[in-house]
Amino acid sequence: MSFDRKAVWSRARGWLAAVLLVTGFALANAPVRAASFQPLEIVTRSGVQVFSVEMATTEEEKQTGLMYRKELADGKGMLFDFNPEQEVSMWMKNTYISLDMIFIRADGRILRIAENTEPLSTKIISSQGLARGVLEVPAGTAQKYGIRPGDRVAHPLFGSK
Repeated sequence: MSFDRKAVWSRARGWLAAVLLVTGFALANAPVRAASFQPLEIVTRSGVQVFSVEMATTEEEKQTGLMYRKELADGKGMLFDFNPEQEVSMWMKNTYISLDMIFIRADGRILRIAENTEPLSTKIISSQGLARGVLEVPAGTAQKYGIRPGDRVAHPLFGSK
């Protein structure tokens, strides 16, 4: 019985290349997770609502947002930093869960809320004014907690907490 070392090595390299290719593809298409979680409070007429939010500060984090996620627990969200304050446009492309998008001015006041956004939609959702940040939370959150335009958001991004 002869052992062809060259043939075995050639076959092994082929398998290794295939595994690396599949692994690389999976990693490239994996959702980007924000770097940190921080507390955020919204002061409403009915009281203070506390959230734990992922921060989206890099361009990659802001572009990916909550895409590819299958769930988002109550009390959780993602806060996008759009410094300096500007007109902001969002969409729901590759986002499988419906969200409430809360557009927040630089002073921490809520400018506008887009409720119950349509999953997977490429329809543009605009801040309709200057916003420093956007808080994305599970759909129905604004109604559930009585969050309205004019309410104050407490977080270091807006010079508070």
